[in-house]
Amino acid sequence: MDLKNIIAAITLSAAVIVLYGLFFAPTQEELSKINEKSKNEINQNTDAPIIDEKIEVKAVTREDAIKKDNRIIFENSFIKGSISLLGGAIDDLELKAYNKKLKSNEKIQLLNPASTNNGYTFNTGWATRANIETPNSNTIWEIDGTNKLTPSKPVKIYYENDSGIRFERLISIDEKYLFSIKQTLINKSQDTFKVYPFARINRNSLPSDLTDFYILHEGYTFITGENIEEVDYDEVEENKFSTEGSTGVLIQGDKYWMTSIIPEQGRNFRFDLDYKNKYRASYIDLKGYEARPNTLIEHNVKSLIGAKEIKQINKYKDDLKIEKLDLIVNYGVLYFIIVPMHKILSYFFNFTGNYGYAIILLTILVRVVFFPLNQYSMKSMGKMKSLGPEIENLKTRFKDDKQQLQREMMKLYKVNGVNPASSCFPILIQIPIFFSLYKLLLLDLAMRHSPFVWVWQDLSAKDPLTIFNLFGLLPYSVPTFLEIGLLPVLMGSSMWLQMKLSPQPSGSDEMQKMQKKIFMLMPLFLTVILAPFAAGLILYWVCTNILTIIQQYIINRNIKVKS
Repeated sequence: MDLKNIIAAITLSAAVIVLYGLFFAPTQEELSKINEKSKNEINQNTDAPIIDEKIEVKAVTREDAIKKDNRIIFENSFIKGSISLLGGAIDDLELKAYNKKLKSNEKIQLLNPASTNNGYTFNTGWATRANIETPNSNTIWEIDGTNKLTPSKPVKIYYENDSGIRFERLISIDEKYLFSIKQTLINKSQDTFKVYPFARINRNSLPSDLTDFYILHEGYTFITGENIEEVDYDEVEENKFSTEGSTGVLIQGDKYWMTSIIPEQGRNFRFDLDYKNKYRASYIDLKGYEARPNTLIEHNVKSLIGAKEIKQINKYKDDLKIEKLDLIVNYGVLYFIIVPMHKILSYFFNFTGNYGYAIILLTILVRVVFFPLNQYSMKSMGKMKSLGPEIENLKTRFKDDKQQLQREMMKLYKVNGVNPASSCFPILIQIPIFFSLYKLLLLDLAMRHSPFVWVWQDLSAKDPLTIFNLFGLLPYSVPTFLEIGLLPVLMGSSMWLQMKLSPQPSGSDEMQKMQKKIFMLMPLFLTVILAPFAAGLILYWVCTNILTIIQQYIINRNIKVKS
């Protein structure tokens, strides 16, 4: 029976999670070894100094902090902001194409000055063990040339210490989210010393829109060569993390937004994460450079700072030639399903101009692909439903002989070509499709604030209506747990109708009566459970149920049963 299979599928999914926790998740001892290894790695390559700098956080507004310092303004078609000349950090960045809330003109402000409570900054520099002055957060940089950064006009800033050592940065941006910083050190002194270029991302607090949901990673991702390591914010609060490589990128990712550090590829480097009153991510070049008198040293660092637009990230992956850069949007083990699903959904969107219609077309396509399996399953279910009276008759005749009852039932199934387990496989094989669509709707930025029709103006959010105020007709709001919208109600109703077309538990004993009650309550239970899910996902489920009902109804009308 279809509903039995749903219950079985949910149980199986829960079992997978439990079994993973029991047999595959790392033990506390293994975690301790990993953390110990990380600490050892941090202490390796002792020639490279540890990057550590204290910046005071003050209770000042973002606007006051920005006005306090002289700044370089930058802007392209997608971002705008400024770079502070006090310290040289990129600490003011606004995403021009994305609003904070639906029907709001207030834009996403991704980076903020370090002195504010929501401080979030990117900076580069030089570290050394020699007794020379290098630029820090209190250094006042000078502008050499233009003071506005655009894709066609890079800017240069410089600082020269009392020893005659000049530090320069040539900063450029592309048409989207890529910053390139070319650092130059000109040693006009008589000293020889070694320097190590670095970059760091500091964040004072957790993102305000942190999802904190196990299916979605928010935090840091190390990509070094073929290795990928994800670290959540709460893990950084408890332990230090470090990894070395010669190719790769460090990503700090929220649900929809990102910052990153992209070192010069081909040089040995180390990524470090820790927490000391702020979340700190850094990169340092391990080989370093020897600065002899009257010599010049150059080093390049890049950073992607902006929105996790899948198409654009794929382009950066090719342009920058960094393998696995597309995992900035990480779909996990369902990657091989979600990537083609995303391409198909994008194609349908380009065709219809509406993601709601695109989801409906995707649902139809999935039903067409699985039509042979579903057809076989539904024929079996239809015959099972039609065999109900025959099965009841057998149960009455052989109520005292269970073995004979089983033999007679199997004979009846065989005569009618029914396999009681045949309807389970199509459901199980479609579970990855359902979870893949859920993760796609959860992670794809294109779904954010994407409208369908009427009140459904954001398919990535839950249905805004609720049945408890007659879908907005009555002028009062209800508690969050009672916000069960129209789409979840349609899903539950269609599931109930689908259940009525499926075989029902037969018999009159207490166990079978209990089964009937459970099956009758299951649509209501799932309606309440799935009400907070994305409206786009519920739309997919409603369409799937409707197509299933139509298909099952047609099959049931044409079934003939042999006694």
